[in-house]
Amino acid sequence: MAYGKRLRKVYEGLDTTKLYTIEEALKVIKDAAKTKFDETIDIAMNLNVDTRKADQQVRGMVQLPHGTGKTVRVAVFAKDEKAKEAKAAGADIVGDDDLVEKVAKGEIQFDRCVATPDMMVQVGKLGKVLGPRGLMPNPKLGTVTTNVADAVKALKGGQIEYKTEKSGIVHAGVGKASFSGKSLLENVRAFAGAVLRAKPTGAKGVYLKGVTLSSTMGPGLKIDLSDLQ
Repeated sequence: MAYGKRLRKVYEGLDTTKLYTIEEALKVIKDAAKTKFDETIDIAMNLNVDTRKADQQVRGMVQLPHGTGKTVRVAVFAKDEKAKEAKAAGADIVGDDDLVEKVAKGEIQFDRCVATPDMMVQVGKLGKVLGPRGLMPNPKLGTVTTNVADAVKALKGGQIEYKTEKSGIVHAGVGKASFSGKSLLENVRAFAGAVLRAKPTGAKGVYLKGVTLSSTMGPGLKIDLSDLQ
């Protein structure tokens, strides 16, 4: 397989036990990303939390200074003037009861969604549809708001959500291999900083256990945690 040969070549001379600085890791990863598509650069942060406990949940939003490199389709559940504001801000889909009906039927043609508080009675009925996809609007994440214009612009401009998995790992795409090293470095630091600041009150001992950077089809490199402090 061409992929197998390519990856074996990448691993030749690569010390996978080494702890890299973020800048060093990004250079290696970018140099190795030679596939025909623009690979996503991923970060995985292993946290010392017990996700079964309410006071150890890690979840929030972070604005990546250089975006993700992906086109994000945003839907907004809003009426009247707020619907107009959403459209003017660049929302891809805007509706009220009509949009609720479409989503209930499984018509989900968006990546993120926002709702005004007055729409949440209807949107709340879509929990079984939106919830498993991680699309349910949430006031704590700023996606249930009267300020729909700012919410749309933020999501379009590179604001992403982070959330711990059951294993305590938080991961996200923080850019594309085509980004400059500087842009990726700033995105990684913005994301990691947000997760570190979100340390829950119930977390005991060492909060950050490990960080790995990788690309879609490339090797995972361990990051020296001192470079994140």
